Amino acid sequence: MQQIINHLLILIKWQSLIISHLCILAFGKAYKPKVEKCIDKEFMKLSVDPLPIFGEPPVQQKWQYAELLVAYRMEHGKELKPVRRRGNKVPPDEAVCVHCGAPPEYVVDNTGGRGSFRCIVCKSLFSIRKPPKDDEPYCPFCFSKLILYKERKSFDVYRCYNHGCPYRNKKTSAMSPEQKEHFKKSPFDFKLRYSYRKFHFNFKPLSKQNEYVPLVDLPNISVSHHVLGLILTYHINYAISLRKTAALMFDVHGVKISHQSIANYCNAVAPRIKPLVDHYPYELSDSFCGDETYIKVGGVWQYVFFFFDAAKKIILSYRVQRERDWKSATLAINDVLVKVKGMSDEIPENLNLITDGNPIYLLAQHWFAQHDIKFDITQVIGLTNDDPVSKEYRPLKQIIERFNRTFKGNYKSTTGYGNNMGADNKVALFAAYFNFLRPHSGIDSNIPVVIPELDSLPNMPAKWCKLIRMGEQLSADSAA
Repeated sequence: MQQIINHLLILIKWQSLIISHLCILAFGKAYKPKVEKCIDKEFMKLSVDPLPIFGEPPVQQKWQYAELLVAYRMEHGKELKPVRRRGNKVPPDEAVCVHCGAPPEYVVDNTGGRGSFRCIVCKSLFSIRKPPKDDEPYCPFCFSKLILYKERKSFDVYRCYNHGCPYRNKKTSAMSPEQKEHFKKSPFDFKLRYSYRKFHFNFKPLSKQNEYVPLVDLPNISVSHHVLGLILTYHINYAISLRKTAALMFDVHGVKISHQSIANYCNAVAPRIKPLVDHYPYELSDSFCGDETYIKVGGVWQYVFFFFDAAKKIILSYRVQRERDWKSATLAINDVLVKVKGMSDEIPENLNLITDGNPIYLLAQHWFAQHDIKFDITQVIGLTNDDPVSKEYRPLKQIIERFNRTFKGNYKSTTGYGNNMGADNKVALFAAYFNFLRPHSGIDSNIPVVIPELDSLPNMPAKWCKLIRMGEQLSADSAA
């Protein structure tokens, strides 16, 4: 049988070749389709420069005027006297030489009050600096004022255009002869100048997110607490769809309920449990990894940003976002920082987050650095361990990928969410189930976060009801 199949495949290939040649003879060589070769182009990786200087930059003096006065005395055998003034051409007190620091006594008004001065000690020209604005950025390497280069949707890019900047000189000297030839043809393929991104993001870091009021009031629902716990168990724990959960409740328990009522109950429960998930005093490790995955909301692909404690198996962030950009990454990282700070009242100096090669996480790190919040980002790039960083941190990246598959297994039965509120609520309920109720094989089939109040309860529906009460109590205590 296998030989017959092989013979038929060879015959099909010959027939395809004959048909192709006949079409070329009939229609010409233009019929022959062009085969596009894959282009393996190495793109320039995103690099984030250190923060600029705001306000008055330090004066970079080339000489010291006291040493120049001593050298003048030794060379000429006499002291260099201050300038003899004529008329009212006395420079102001701010006219201190920026090149050697000579006081106004050794400074000449070079243009008759138009702002240019000459120092008789170092023979240099200079002008008085205007007081800079507090938000004006200056290059930290050459102290030149940064110029607006490009305006993007969520940030502005400033560049240093000083050709003598040490940052540019170091980059240029490190280029190979082949790179210099390439630079002459395609200068935009290289980053040689210092750049700074001024972000447009009205968000306060390390702040707690706002809670929203649920549409359904739980005390007024038409089912008992035990039935509500059964619904959550079937729908969240076992990833059964809304319609199948409604059928299961009627076929097994004799409770007639619509799938829309089940969705309403989930939308009412999620805001009550969410404070417990977000503000529970977790005991965390120092192994944090993050990634994003796809879900469908209202028929459109959106993203869920997850951050995960790889050692304790705890979900730290579960943000549903419309776009995969640096703002979404910033909000997700902020969730992690809030939980880490809540554990020790401060952010550890050696905090390191493991992500993939997406540059949005580096931009988020740069935004936090502008608010004096420092941490490290280690990016595991590609699928093979081609560098020491990938070899060391690949296991953490694989853990978050494995977690994404677990979430997708729970999400699959939904075939997508109708709106953003439903997506946020379902993901929040999944995070509560994963952290507080689900045994994990990676920690000897134990639950990631053990709550003593749940151990004495007889079944899973009772545990869900207890989580709801604990979340409501936490919200009441915070409001008080």
